[in-house]
Amino acid sequence: MSNIFIKSYKSSLGDILIGIYENQLCILDWQYRKQRDAIDMRVTKLLATSFIIEHHQLHDIVIEQLEEYFTKKRKHFNIPLLFTGTDFQKEVWNELLNIPYGQTISYLTLSRKLQKEKAIRAVASANGANAISILVPCHRVIATDGKLTGYAGGLTAKKKLLLIEGAFSLL
Repeated sequence: MSNIFIKSYKSSLGDILIGIYENQLCILDWQYRKQRDAIDMRVTKLLATSFIIEHHQLHDIVIEQLEEYFTKKRKHFNIPLLFTGTDFQKEVWNELLNIPYGQTISYLTLSRKLQKEKAIRAVASANGANAISILVPCHRVIATDGKLTGYAGGLTAKKKLLLIEGAFSLL
């Protein structure tokens, strides 16, 4: 049985958990989020495994690319991702990958892109259940009126991520 190799990373925006399963990133999430236990249980259940605090070579690559992103030296990541969720959640997360660096969209626009306008609350919930923060840019989704709304890392982190990308001036 493969384990999820977990490492904690102290970023400039807060503590982040990095989880690697079979050479793929399955967790890049804020360590102190409200849904921490639920996210961890979902990931370990769907992968039928458990966490082990142990170094994996992909941890170093993830941290290096994150640091380049935080210092505006990187706009795109090339890390193999492993989504753990329902088919609907995966559909939402894949659509998040289509939001360009430096741009934002509303939850309503995201719902329309998925052709699920009436399911806006479900789309927002799937967005919030994203276990691969930053690389799967749920921070780029904002309210229809342009206001910043919920984010697992907190609104301060969301604002800073959008400032890094130059998107906050557009709000």
